[in-house]
Amino acid sequence: RFVPKRMVPFSFPLSKCALWDPVPMGNVTGAHITYYRNPRLSLVEKTLRLAYRHAKQNEKKSFSCFLLGTLAVDEDGEGITLTIDRFDPGREV
Repeated sequence: RFVPKRMVPFSFPLSKCALWDPVPMGNVTGAHITYYRNPRLSLVEKTLRLAYRHAKQNEKKSFSCFLLGTLAVDEDGEGITLTIDRFDPGREV
């Protein structure tokens, strides 16, 4: 399959002690979620309305929040479904 050019290899923070040899071995393998599965997004309307209302009431142009949900593999094993069903505005501090 096609691997987008914007994908980058894994990188880990520098440390004084390495637990493995960092020299690459073997062929490159894509680890993107859509590489092997067909993704589907399901968003509960109530969650979307809460996020929209919070954004309209917020005086800042930019704010942080969380959308929470579940990730499940479809019964046929060919796709994944991300169901977003909760909105958390987070804390200001």
